[in-house]
Amino acid sequence: MAFNIFKKIFGSRNERMLKQYRKVVDVINALEPEFEALTDEQIQQKTAELKQQLAEGKTLDDILPQAFATVREAGKRVFGMRHYDVQLIGGMALNDGRISEMRTGEGKTLVATLATYLNALQGQGVHVITVNDYLAKRDAEWMGQLYGFLGLTTGVILSGQSQTEKQQAYACDITYGTNNEFGFDYLRDNMAIFAEEKVMRGQHFAVIDEVDSILIDEARTPLIISGPAEDKAELYKKINPMVAHLERGEEDPETKEQSGDFIIDEKARQIYLTDDGHAKVEELMTEAGLLEEGDSLYDAAHIGLMIHVNAALRANLLFEKDKDYIVEDGEVVIIDEFTGRKMAGRRWSEGLHQAVEAKENVKIQMESQTFASITFQNYFRQYEKLSGMTGTADTEAGEFLSTYSLEVVVIPPNKEPQRIDLPDLVYLDMQGKFKAIVKDIAETYKTGQPVLVGTASIEMSETLAHFLKQAKIPHNVLNAKQHEKEAQIIANAGIPGAVTIATNMAGRGTDIVLGGNLEMEIEGLKNPTPEKIEKLKHEWSERHREVLALGGLKVIGSERHESRRIDNQLRGRSGRQGDVGTTRFYLSLDDDLMRRFASEKVKSMMKRLGMTSDEAIEHGMVTKSIERAQKQVERMHQDERANLLKFDDISNEQRKVVYQQRNELMEADDVTDVVDGLREQVVEQLVATYIPPGSLDEQWDVQGAEKAIQEELGADFPLQTWLAEDKSLYEEKLIEKIVAELKALYDEKLSVVDPKTKHHFEKEVLLRTIDRQWREHLSEMDYLRRGIHLRGYAQKDPFQEYRRESAEMFKSFLNEVMFETVKVLSLVQIEGAKDVSEFEQQAQQEREQQHLDAEHPSAQGIHNESADDEEQESTFVRSRPKVGRNDPCPCGSGKKYKQCCGKLT
Repeated sequence: MAFNIFKKIFGSRNERMLKQYRKVVDVINALEPEFEALTDEQIQQKTAELKQQLAEGKTLDDILPQAFATVREAGKRVFGMRHYDVQLIGGMALNDGRISEMRTGEGKTLVATLATYLNALQGQGVHVITVNDYLAKRDAEWMGQLYGFLGLTTGVILSGQSQTEKQQAYACDITYGTNNEFGFDYLRDNMAIFAEEKVMRGQHFAVIDEVDSILIDEARTPLIISGPAEDKAELYKKINPMVAHLERGEEDPETKEQSGDFIIDEKARQIYLTDDGHAKVEELMTEAGLLEEGDSLYDAAHIGLMIHVNAALRANLLFEKDKDYIVEDGEVVIIDEFTGRKMAGRRWSEGLHQAVEAKENVKIQMESQTFASITFQNYFRQYEKLSGMTGTADTEAGEFLSTYSLEVVVIPPNKEPQRIDLPDLVYLDMQGKFKAIVKDIAETYKTGQPVLVGTASIEMSETLAHFLKQAKIPHNVLNAKQHEKEAQIIANAGIPGAVTIATNMAGRGTDIVLGGNLEMEIEGLKNPTPEKIEKLKHEWSERHREVLALGGLKVIGSERHESRRIDNQLRGRSGRQGDVGTTRFYLSLDDDLMRRFASEKVKSMMKRLGMTSDEAIEHGMVTKSIERAQKQVERMHQDERANLLKFDDISNEQRKVVYQQRNELMEADDVTDVVDGLREQVVEQLVATYIPPGSLDEQWDVQGAEKAIQEELGADFPLQTWLAEDKSLYEEKLIEKIVAELKALYDEKLSVVDPKTKHHFEKEVLLRTIDRQWREHLSEMDYLRRGIHLRGYAQKDPFQEYRRESAEMFKSFLNEVMFETVKVLSLVQIEGAKDVSEFEQQAQQEREQQHLDAEHPSAQGIHNESADDEEQESTFVRSRPKVGRNDPCPCGSGKKYKQCCGKLT
């Protein structure tokens, strides 16, 4: 209550920020008459003038009014569009590193030009980030006209571009692209061997469109760059038929006794094998020849099979065709659960995609090994200044602030909305719901009012389309299968009598204009003349008035989404720029959300009360209970993201160290001092193993030290003779002598090449060793991460255990980089510059032969494999049993394999 009184007197923080911004808007508006009087050339000169003011020490805030006035005037001359006052406020919020929440249709694309232009004047590059390649390309071309008029350059990065094209795009003042592509380019740059291979200039300022979709929905799993690993296609084919032999069971909530072979947890979307199920799977695997008689799935040698069993169960029992994925041209194509789009080239991780391919009996693609990875949270937090725009951010304001230090500013609309949001109608079953939706559409269609029907899946959209076809109602379907016609379908969705069925409307990038999209109609004219254009404009204004008179766009939601934001995005398609409109959601107790959070008891109770399929419940209490369920799911997803980030922060500390060192080495002309330092450390460690510091002469194993130096570094030094001839050689002096002799041998070997070639060679060996060992380290970290939760059963904190073990693994990684670099440089034979050139060519060929795939596992572990993924036909045959890196070494030394014979393989 005290807070409410305080708020009443002083206003909320949002109101106070808007008040400050409006003062600056008044200053910009006061400049408008002066700028209107300027010629085009004088407006264009403003860019150079503003850059000069920055060079003289003024800040961005100092020049903001002039810069915004310049962009507003340029917008009027280039597009015939004047920035509204609320758009200026949105631009100021972006420049301050905040999120501008603006309703659908408020012109966010134009808002971004204000902050983008202002920050681009600093000459360090501005990134404008969108949700797909189509919008990145469209906005770069469209807004690029404005930036070009003001003397700034615009580039766009797209998947599949060459290195040169990307370097040119990043060299521009403003670069458009998708969140995935920016993240992947960052990872690729940190895998480059030569500085000239890098494409990015750094992370200065970013504006993220649909910021909630990118920083919240897609932030539950990391971006990954990977290459092909071992082919296990036959294994997936053998395991897939086993699922049909398993029976679903239940767990008694009181006794906790389990029946059947597996239990499905629908809330968590997970499947668990019961004890009986484990026994049956082991029996089936024995029959299939995957297990020996008497072997257990829990044996260390077979623990990997459990991953494949779980993947097969999830593929067959949780993932549905035409809802979670479609099969197109013999490939399994994932459907984005948030936008309903096809995610061409993306793949689920942890064997799930291969399991779905086995289920659908299509060609099974190879699995992959991680080469580099980063979460969106840790990528975007690198920007010096970050900002974003969306129509729906306020529900996630807390997470934006805690994770990204981004404050949400709710910008008022240019015109007050007149949309009416009707209460939800809840039906007993799907049949009743579909019947009611079709009836509503039919009645609305007769009046001529346009209708947009939102669905959460392709399956739902096609079911509705089938019912409308039976009712003989003309309609358009916009889902992943109609991706190419998307812009045209949306452009026509506002004309009288239009009925459009669409999967989730987030990130469509095109407004539904009442009466139709006039600009697209004009673009579609053949031989456009002023008369034809004028006629089109007159026809459009007639249609626009007609639709307004009918009540604007009617939005019907066929079910509630897990996230309130997705529902709000659908609602926001109606009532843009103060238009009239109505929205209504139709639900049934069989919907996913209702089934997961409204128990069977509710359905039984309604049947007992005599409720039939054709009757609906319409009450505010029902709507509130649904919103509570949505909040529960949102909290669950937020916890997933927080947990992912907590673990990735540990990896990120290591990643930053490795990438920083890599960049320093890459930019250095001479790494001789680094190599000398590594050689000294390697010798110290080798000698200390056989001649412990501070030990007595009797404890020295000089012969063992000689052998180790010979095997590891290829140098045959008579240590026993040295010690016999020079009694002053204690441990430190002996190490100094060995290091000096090794350096002399090395310098003599490389004296056949010029210093520049030598430095180039050393740098390449060092960087390639870091990359190879980093891949191994990432793989080990991944295995550790997957199983660390089991430590909880031993009353240990999994997070603290992960932190401790990952630190030990990182020390081991650094040690192996050091040993391998020194060993390669010591053992390599160089007889001239030709040998160095051949070594580099061979290394380059190896890199080119690796099919590096850019992957973004989404909420359910999706990989985006955007590189051409040609299948390797040859099968690798192992000549001896595989030895794990942490297993005892087969040579009998008692050391781990990775610290013995497997150290440098």
